[in-house]
Amino acid sequence: MSLNQRPSKIGLVLAFFAIYVIWGSTYLAIRVAVEGIPPLLMMGARQLIAGGLMLALMRGRGEGAPRWMWKPALVAGALCFLGGHGLLAWAEQRVASGMAALLMALESVMMVLLARAAKQEKRISGRTLAALVLGIAGVAILIPIEGNSELIPSLAILLSGMLWSLGAIYARGAARDVGSGMYSAMQMLIGGVLLLGVGAGFGERVNFASVNLRSVAALGYLIVFGSIIAFTAYTWLLRVSTAARVGTHAYVNPIIAVVLGWALGGEAVTTRILLGAVVVLVSVFLVSQSERGKTSTLQPSEIKLEPAGD
Repeated sequence: MSLNQRPSKIGLVLAFFAIYVIWGSTYLAIRVAVEGIPPLLMMGARQLIAGGLMLALMRGRGEGAPRWMWKPALVAGALCFLGGHGLLAWAEQRVASGMAALLMALESVMMVLLARAAKQEKRISGRTLAALVLGIAGVAILIPIEGNSELIPSLAILLSGMLWSLGAIYARGAARDVGSGMYSAMQMLIGGVLLLGVGAGFGERVNFASVNLRSVAALGYLIVFGSIIAFTAYTWLLRVSTAARVGTHAYVNPIIAVVLGWALGGEAVTTRILLGAVVVLVSVFLVSQSERGKTSTLQPSEIKLEPAGD
């Protein structure tokens, strides 16, 4: 599809389903995968394999990888995958998958504010801001306040969300005349190499005796569904929709993650979690209504990478 062509409704529905439901399920998959595979090496293998497969598919369709795009892909891959996914996988060794998704919900606010700071969107409506504040309130209800044994991993997840948001906004501005599939492949490929290199540098090694079928199956799911399908959908949505609307996945993902963590991972679901889930869903509805009919306010050729004020 042309970068300037209006997206189809069915395309938008399928893409949002991918970043809402599939990405929501990846939190549990990450938790299972790191049971038998070191976190950085696991995420590195995920992105390297997914990126390699995507690159081969795009090249098979006759789409090239412009040389000038490798530098933006390096920056975005380092922020999103080495920083974002690397920290998340490390933290999920100690934090429940549902809680990790809840903490990542703050990413949506970062996305909206960074898009405005980067001059990618001209304004944020008062209704959207109110909905974002409501979403944060829902996350505040969901986060437990007792105990501090998970403090450092929790802070790592918050940093993960910040780095992911920075990488996504940068990638959104840098993507001009290259398809979303090829650009996704380039970012994943570079991110995978960086994760594997840093993981090996920190002394991570795979003990094949401890790698069970569950971990391997979870890694396979992350490669096909979490990276190839959902990340490509996410990259495309960043071009054709607003940061506020795309960022609502960070509100829906926790609901999916909490339900799956409870049903399949034995994680507790309390009254507080249910109350927070209701508040979050109301926030998603309000953001969707506020952003209805909007797309990115700037065409790819008009997007600026300079911070506000420069």
